[in-house]
Amino acid sequence: MSATRMLVLGVVRLVGEAHGYVVRRELQSWSADRWANVQPGSIYHALKTLAKDGLLEPVGTAESEEGPARTTYKITEAGERELQDLLGHALADATAAPDVLSAGVAMINLVPRRQAVTFLKNRLAGLEGQLAPTKHGITSMPEMGKPAHVSELFRLWLAHLEGQVRWTQELIERLEAGEYELRD
Repeated sequence: MSATRMLVLGVVRLVGEAHGYVVRRELQSWSADRWANVQPGSIYHALKTLAKDGLLEPVGTAESEEGPARTTYKITEAGERELQDLLGHALADATAAPDVLSAGVAMINLVPRRQAVTFLKNRLAGLEGQLAPTKHGITSMPEMGKPAHVSELFRLWLAHLEGQVRWTQELIERLEAGEYELRD
């Protein structure tokens, strides 16, 4: 899954109608270039691909003094469904890549509160399911004939998992308490 795809669809959805420069400026203000590796070229490529795939619809073109003409897009019904699917995966899948999870969190306001909580509870269950095997890996490396220091990888993974579990639990609590303005 592409974080760029989700972010571009999400920004167009948030803004209503947008051309590439608007999407680029918005994502730059979120520092998405750092945490999702969203570069200007990938934004414009995503816009064209999403339009070709019927997920965005061009609504007009305007001349620009700074460069080529700017095509403005809006999200289609198919694009809205795709965005919701991407958000669901990003928020619910405990194995989602960090950039995908980050993009999902950045766009969580596009999901109804109850659904966001459900997604995050699914994520939490998946994370908690990874704890026991990771803890087992710490103690089993020497028994498996592996160098003892390899268990440090499992300690690192365990620290990440425990942090993700805690953060996910706290986000669920904040959402259930009514924090943040979500889609509903």
